[in-house]
Amino acid sequence: MEISVMKLNTVGARSLILRGVALVLVLCVVTAAARAGDVVRGIVFEDRDADGVRDADEPTLPGVRVSNGRDVVPTDKQGRYELPLDDDDIIFVIKPRGYRPPIDKLNIPRFYYVRRPDGSPKGLMYRGVEPTGPLPKSVDFPLVPSPEPDAFDVVFFGDPQPRNIKEIDYLARDVVSELIGVDAAFGVSLGDVVYDNLDLYAPYNAVMSTVGIPWYNVLGNHDENYDVKSDELANETWNRVYGPATFSFDWGPVHFIALDDVMYDGDVTIEKDGKKQRRRRTYHGELARHLTFVENDLKHVAKDALVVLMMHIPIVEVTDRARLFDLLKDRPHVFSISGHWHFQQHFFLDADDGWHGAEPHHHLVNATACGSWWSGAPDEFGIPHTMMRCGAPNGYSIITFNGHEYSIRFKAARRPADDQMSIFAPSSIKASETGSTEVLANVYAGSERSVVEMRVGDTKHWTPMERVERSGAYWAALKKAEQSATPPNGRRIWRKFNSPHLWTAKLPAKLPKGPHVIEVRTRDMFGQTDHGRRVIRVE
Repeated sequence: MEISVMKLNTVGARSLILRGVALVLVLCVVTAAARAGDVVRGIVFEDRDADGVRDADEPTLPGVRVSNGRDVVPTDKQGRYELPLDDDDIIFVIKPRGYRPPIDKLNIPRFYYVRRPDGSPKGLMYRGVEPTGPLPKSVDFPLVPSPEPDAFDVVFFGDPQPRNIKEIDYLARDVVSELIGVDAAFGVSLGDVVYDNLDLYAPYNAVMSTVGIPWYNVLGNHDENYDVKSDELANETWNRVYGPATFSFDWGPVHFIALDDVMYDGDVTIEKDGKKQRRRRTYHGELARHLTFVENDLKHVAKDALVVLMMHIPIVEVTDRARLFDLLKDRPHVFSISGHWHFQQHFFLDADDGWHGAEPHHHLVNATACGSWWSGAPDEFGIPHTMMRCGAPNGYSIITFNGHEYSIRFKAARRPADDQMSIFAPSSIKASETGSTEVLANVYAGSERSVVEMRVGDTKHWTPMERVERSGAYWAALKKAEQSATPPNGRRIWRKFNSPHLWTAKLPAKLPKGPHVIEVRTRDMFGQTDHGRRVIRVE
């Protein structure tokens, strides 16, 4: 009997254990399902005293859009919103005109809530998001009243890309210092904010804060966590520091969309000569995972508004740009801007490129703040020469927006605002060779829509210059003119590269002996006119 009882008790215990395990498994499944199907709720309110806390006299704001990175919903009459929520979602408010989100002490806009119940994966080389725990009962967004005119300026950096503190100091001295106090609404860095060392976000942000305006950042391929296996986890450090990598906001009458177009491919195994090799840190330009957000976002944007797309990899390299263009084809006013290439170039895209709008789509590959990766011989102040690969100095753009119109102005770092070109010709020429001697003008922000002309001396006659794209390096084209084919940044940077903004013409024949002034003038697509001069000597 005792044995039978023992057997009975053992069987009963085993049954209870199995039931308990089953119950735990069911609860885990239910909990996981509940978490995967969570709903986030909250309000958007007018934060009149800018303290981040809703006071009794601060009303809620109806009609303000809020997103989970896919869906976009406007707040109701009571300023409330409700959105479905996954574990790794980031909830953010889409800033409407006339309001701004909280700006922290580093001038970074804080308009989001990053949800990571369990935090980022453990063991990342660079710190990710700490565990956020249970979802708050209400995720609220304060917005501070801030009048915004139709016309305003925005500063755009391509690739600041410091790899250490020394290069952050270069950025501060070479580019940032002259912008302190600039009369611009905000600034944007178009990716490669740093160069793989994500611990540099903190000192970079501190330096950029001195400009004194809100500063947005777009994610680049050197801003990702590359010690992960897939793109889904590549932005954990970015999310901790800057929030979502894809988001949007209104400023004045213009709608801005920041796009993460860097798709990390993870570890890729390739086969070469019958041998397998691992190649790490591969990526490509793609938008697929963000197009649902873009589609839903644009549903709330007036068709005649100017839409500005901000990205890192140029749109001409984005594999699925046709899908993006399809969402924009009925919009008459769209402009896009990127970095990544370390030279400046304008594109006007048409049906051959997948664009089917009434007018060609204008895309600007913006000037880089770091030039060619802070390379080159130091100047008298110890700052690298760091010319961009197109032969233009490192610098940035200031874009003026006015309604659905815009105009772009390139600014070379630490150079006068009217320094917009370089003119190359031999310093001395034999009188018999003037008619066959080439003058080469590098118009830093020039495009196929620029008109470039040349004259020698005070003649009223201007000779049209021809736009050319030379094979080989830009400096190879200058070899005859300057007796040098070695760029200050080194040959590697310039190898097999065509500068996209060169113009050429021949000097007049039979110039008399003595000094002569070559003058080049250019009128760009916005009607802005610039002049450059070069003195030569005829022997």
